[in-house]
This record gives sequence, structure tokens and C-alpha cells, in this order.
Amino acid sequence: MKALHVISFNYPYPPSYGGVIDVYYKIKALSDLGVKIHLHCFVNQVPEKIDPEITHITENVFFYQKKKNPFLYFSFTPFAVAIRNSVSLLHNLEKIEAPILFEGLQTTSLLSKIKSKKYALYLRLHNNEAEYYKGLSFSEKNIFKKIIYKIEAIKYGGYQKKNLKEFKSVFCLSEKEYRETEEYSENAKLIHIFHGNHQVKVLNKKGDYFLFHGDLSISDNKKALEEVIELFKGLPDHKLVVASDRASDDLKKKINSIENINLVPIETNQNLYHLLENAHANILLSFQNSGTKVKLFNSLYNSRFVIINQNITDDHSLKDLCLYGSNLQEIRQHIIDIAERDYTGSERRKTILEKSHSDESKAEEMIKVIFID
Repeated sequence: MKALHVISFNYPYPPSYGGVIDVYYKIKALSDLGVKIHLHCFVNQVPEKIDPEITHITENVFFYQKKKNPFLYFSFTPFAVAIRNSVSLLHNLEKIEAPILFEGLQTTSLLSKIKSKKYALYLRLHNNEAEYYKGLSFSEKNIFKKIIYKIEAIKYGGYQKKNLKEFKSVFCLSEKEYRETEEYSENAKLIHIFHGNHQVKVLNKKGDYFLFHGDLSISDNKKALEEVIELFKGLPDHKLVVASDRASDDLKKKINSIENINLVPIETNQNLYHLLENAHANILLSFQNSGTKVKLFNSLYNSRFVIINQNITDDHSLKDLCLYGSNLQEIRQHIIDIAERDYTGSERRKTILEKSHSDESKAEEMIKVIFID
């Protein structure tokens, strides 16, 4: 019987943003292939009940509250790692003999104690955290947060070099992180993001608007939206829908003052898919080079045209399915060019995505590494 401990940085339901989307759909795909999952979650607050969607794909679920000590900012360990530290986790791991998959470096606070127990240890590397926090620092306008992110980036730089070699395999999300991990430790495996999509939707040739969607509490997304808003202010004949549940009051006021831009809540995955299905094109921009974004898969499987810049993916097969703009002028031109163009790309996407990027195929790859190697 194949069994696996999965230590998650958060409770992975609902799968509403990049990191937990990968965790949830990975667990589901592994469970569907017969792996018994013992799930360990670090949370701000222990939930009153476990969602049936999690119960159905796990054997056990354990919760550990994140530390709330602000003095941990002064630790040499990255803050996101230091707050995820629990002796109970070690005790629960010892009760069930199975390999351990850490979801992100932020779950590895007990690594030195766990490795002494001779477990087979694996890491899902969600980001090059040093580069990720450096990017957040660059995009952030609040000076205090900018400094915090910069310090966290420096801490992670040393933490990664020290610890990446401690795992039997490091499952990387992107080509860039795969190459960087190989430099440190030569144990990298490239397993692209789990996304939960199964079939490319066949849609009619025209949609009703351009769509920007994302979590607007994240500085990178806020900066990207600012650029997109400026583009559409200069394109009054083209309608933009901004989909997010976390827009600030200032941003809401700004959007409401522009006639061709509307802000709508996402609220549920069903609403997001409805928005994707009715969009003529999706505009995906990022100023952080951190692998393929989940929103790209959602857009390619469920919508029509997708316009991207260089930081949305480093996978050439995915980039070839999109319209690429190296600068805002090129992105603006793509918007103008496709506004009246029919979308006819479903069959090409189906061939590439369902063959090479299905969750099942990625779960099979992980099983071969963890349980056969």
C-alpha cells in the first residue's frame, strides 16, 4: 500500500490561489491513483470541520497553528519558515511510516530533526523563494513591507543553498527553478503545476470582453493591473472586466471612474469559469519570474485568446499557445488586433495540454520517483 505524508503550508481547500491549487489538485491526483495521503496543514486558525472534498482524498488530516510571535522576524531563519514549527508534527509523522513530501520550503522548519529519523524526504519547490521575495520587494510601494520582503529574500538565499540538497528529489514547477536547483543539489525533477483542469473547452468564436483576474492583495498583481488599466484608458472602445475579491477601496474608486472598465467579484470557482468562458481574451502580466502561473492554465483550458508577457511562463509549448508581448506597446497592439478576430485555437490546445499537462500524468511521474526509484 502506497502512503505519503504531505506537509502543507496552508489548508488546501478551497483551491483559490496558486500555491493551494497545486497542493489540492496534486493530492487529488495522487489519491485517484491509489496513494493514501496523510495531510498535515499549518493554519492561522484550526477549522471547525474538514471539507468533504478533503476527507474523500485523504486518510488523515492534522492541523498545526502557525506561530504569532513578531520577534520571529529577527530570526536568521526566514519568517515564513519560523512560524511553521510544531513538535506535534514530528510526533504525528513518527506514528505512520511513509515518505514525506514538504509543500514549499516554508514547511521545513523541522527538517534537521526529521532527517535524523531516516525518512525518505521530498520537496515540492513552489518558488525560488529568494527571487520571489526580491520580486515582492520590487513591486511593493509600502516602504515597511518593501524592507521586510528584502530581508526575507536575503534569508531565503542562504536557507535554500543549505537545505535543497537534503531531499531525495526536489519537484520544481518551472524550467528556471529546475536549473537553479540542479546547481545547488543535482536532485531536481521538473513537474509542472497541478491545476485541476481536464478538458479544453470548445467555445464559440467570439467573447464579450477582455479579462484580467487575480488576487489584488498581492503587490505583483496590483502593479500588473495598474499597467492594464492605463492600456484600456487609451482604448475606450474595448471593454475590460477586472475579476477579483480583494480590490482596495482606492482601486474600486479608480475603476468606477473609467467607463470601459468594470470590477466584478469572483466569489466561487463557478463564477470564475463563467467569466473565462465569456471572455474574448485574457491579459496575464507579471513582473516576477517565478514559473508558470496557475491562471495561465485556467485561461488556456477555459477561455479564448491569452495575451502574456515574459514572466507568465517559461514553458515554450505553453508560450506558443499565447500571444506574447515583450512590452506594453506590443500588448496594446495584440488587444487591437484580436478584438474583431475569431478564436479558432481549441483543437491545437487540446493536443498539447491534454497530452503533456494533465494532472494524472504529473502524478504518475511523482509516484515513479517516490515509490519506485
